Amino acid sequence: MPDPESPCAGHSDPHAFMFMNPRVRDGVVVHSRRSVLKTSLAGIGGLTLPGLVELRAAGKAVSSNKSVILLWMTGGPSHIDTWDPKSDMPSEIRGPFKTIPTKLPGTRICEYLPKQAAMLDKFTIIRSVDCRNSNHEPNMVMQTANRAAAPRINSKGHLYPAFGSVIAKERGPNHPGMPPYVVLNLKSRAHVAWGGYLGTQYDPFNGAVASQLFQLPKGLTMERLESRHTLNQQMDSLRRDLDASGMMEAMDSFSATAFDMVAGGRAQDAFDIAKEPQKVRDRYGDHDWAKQALLARRLVERGSSFVTIDLSNHSASGTWDNHGDNIPPYGGIWNGLRPLLPVFDHVITTLVSDLGERGMLDDTLVIAMGEFGRTPTLGTQGSSDGRNHWPYVMSMCLAGGGFRHGQVIGASSRDGGEIAERPVTPADLAATIYQHMGVPLNTTYNDHQGRPIYIVDGGAPLKELV
Repeated sequence: MPDPESPCAGHSDPHAFMFMNPRVRDGVVVHSRRSVLKTSLAGIGGLTLPGLVELRAAGKAVSSNKSVILLWMTGGPSHIDTWDPKSDMPSEIRGPFKTIPTKLPGTRICEYLPKQAAMLDKFTIIRSVDCRNSNHEPNMVMQTANRAAAPRINSKGHLYPAFGSVIAKERGPNHPGMPPYVVLNLKSRAHVAWGGYLGTQYDPFNGAVASQLFQLPKGLTMERLESRHTLNQQMDSLRRDLDASGMMEAMDSFSATAFDMVAGGRAQDAFDIAKEPQKVRDRYGDHDWAKQALLARRLVERGSSFVTIDLSNHSASGTWDNHGDNIPPYGGIWNGLRPLLPVFDHVITTLVSDLGERGMLDDTLVIAMGEFGRTPTLGTQGSSDGRNHWPYVMSMCLAGGGFRHGQVIGASSRDGGEIAERPVTPADLAATIYQHMGVPLNTTYNDHQGRPIYIVDGGAPLKELV
């Protein structure tokens, strides 16, 4: 069995993504409404959408409401302590949790996921995901399906585009007034994949700045905003700043039209969860993750194509990164992971149930996964209760998308350390997502030398789901 990766407490080891200047603020810092506008333009494939308008102008109309919601379990959840328990193994492997039966006869999962257990016929659990090369900070391989997207060991790893960026470019949103690719609850830029080789116009729109973006600066009314002359003045006032930061290529003739779409109010309405009935908000609850899940549903309901929710709470990494109670801020399996699981259980089952009741589940593919699994043995890195990174096997779950669910795909070895049967690769996941979204699997994009790169390299849609 391979050795686990080196300890990452503090995430301070030298690495290939020092170019990101992790201790320095990003080039666009949100201090004011003006800087918020700059931020939205820097991610112009989000709310300003010029690439989207260009697709529409070229006649590439979208004919369905297909979408994806990715619950990104930042930090790498333990497969053994969630969806792939090893109850017949010694305590140092099986961990402190008990298991419970599920709606699927013979399938058991962690005791702290009772809601999901009761409706597991709506889910597919994959217990044999091959996540080699995947790491976090940046979290790239599993969000791009490219094993070279590993900035810790590849200086160009950050350039491989996210699923959402590819979909934004090749398909766009389901409604022209909505951003195609949105990230919610983003705690660190390094938690998600970006536009990369596709260009900044296909970066995700950061939902955290939406509320500020939709507040018009003092003295600027909607009537003035609708004036093309005023709009051009607003754009021109940012030109020097954008040029200095390398963003001018994203400012093309479609930018003004894109801005008009924002002014139309559809996106503003989607981001306002206060417009949901109180009983719906109460159903989701007050936890921030739950509010983000409700917001994700509103976004895809109104026309966004791909929404990622960063399920993390602290700035160092993710709350799923359970290295041990003696390695703060991560915590161990008992004190770190145990309080988190009921929250996740409520969020994912409420979201899937709500989508189903609204007739949206067949169109919306819900994915829950992280970067990798955790070591099969407790007590790594000098802890008694933690598990280190383990990129050799992990578990994930899917729901919706019109697929056949109520099954478990693949299996790990008896101790949970290796794949035992039916390996599922990042490329297989990508092929499944792109097929669902109607993006041809032979689509390519070019690197900076003009060489084509396939969005799916060697993978195939999961036949078990069809």
